[in-house]
Amino acid sequence: MTGDRRIQDVGAIKTAHLFDIVVDLNPPLNIGHGPFGRRVLFGAAGGTFEGPKLKGEVLPGGGDWALFRPDGTMTLDVRLTLRTHDQALVHMTYGGRWVVPAALRNDLTDPVKRYQIDPSAYYFRTNPLFETGAPEYAWLNDVVSVGSGYLVEGGIAYKVTEIQ
Repeated sequence: MTGDRRIQDVGAIKTAHLFDIVVDLNPPLNIGHGPFGRRVLFGAAGGTFEGPKLKGEVLPGGGDWALFRPDGTMTLDVRLTLRTHDQALVHMTYGGRWVVPAALRNDLTDPVKRYQIDPSAYYFRTNPLFETGAPEYAWLNDVVSVGSGYLVEGGIAYKVTEIQ
């Protein structure tokens, strides 16, 4: 083998706020326990997103085909369609993990307490990717981002950050 195998300085990872998103959810559909855990569909009923370079609405019809593992961790499998304020469509997909300490799990099932839990008390991270044919938003096709999730009344929300 030839060549230089030294670790190169690629510079620090930079980030920028991409948008905040709130996804309104339909009542969950419990698909049941399967070979990998309990599958639940959290269907998207709508919502909104807004950031420095784009804003708009979450269209109904997408959702999260979540898998609850035996250890209590929720594995996310989300597909959403976003419509920007100027009518462009953007396909947004993401996986992720929601890890809630055992001591908080009962509070998350309580309709009042669940919104009072500090999001820093659990780990809720996603990795959104985007696809669009709209020329004015083609830059999204090359964006890698991370999202930090938290509960809101009637749905879920994320702060989405672009990795530059």
